Amino acid sequence: MRDRRYGSLIGAAAAVTFLAGCQSASAPALSLGGLTKTADAIPREGQASCPLSYDIAKAAKAAGADGESAPGSVKEPGVAVATAEGGKRAEAGTPLAQNPGALVSCVFHIGREEVVVHTAATRHSQAVAPLAAIVAQLAGSSTDDLIAYVNRMAEAKIGEPVVTKSGNVAAVRLKLDGEGDAVMVVGAGEAGRSSLGQERITALATSLADQIA
Repeated sequence: MRDRRYGSLIGAAAAVTFLAGCQSASAPALSLGGLTKTADAIPREGQASCPLSYDIAKAAKAAGADGESAPGSVKEPGVAVATAEGGKRAEAGTPLAQNPGALVSCVFHIGREEVVVHTAATRHSQAVAPLAAIVAQLAGSSTDDLIAYVNRMAEAKIGEPVVTKSGNVAAVRLKLDGEGDAVMVVGAGEAGRSSLGQERITALATSLADQIA
């Protein structure tokens, strides 16, 4: 069962409507088909490991963030490390059915801070749009701030981190092998609050994006 940190794309359809009007160097390149296959393989209840080879310790070091860094929640140890949406399980009318794609979400921790990494790929552009409700929840964004943020993401170059007004969420458009669009959203803390700060969040997102490029 998905907990409050991940949000629900099924409930995000309305938000997307108004907005619209981990792999190592030896791993295969990120693709829509590959991420969808990965998402489909994750049980509905989630699993105890992240199927994308993100190195959170390496990213935390690059960001200058202190504390033990590892997969899983430090506050809720029993919560699934990885969950997925879209792909074969996408329900009609939901964002990842309207813009076919997949989302893999992995939770990590740095010290006592929860860090969630959402990786999504979609057939059409604006892969961040289906994650709008998740961004809003993590950042505590108002509707106006959320729209402005998604518009900024639409203009961002691949590899360029875009940070929310709250400073605790950063998204990076990813290079995708083949057609489609891909994005990684990194959030620390909740409701716009994080002990890591904007500079560390930006550096963390940049390092993680480089790992999956």
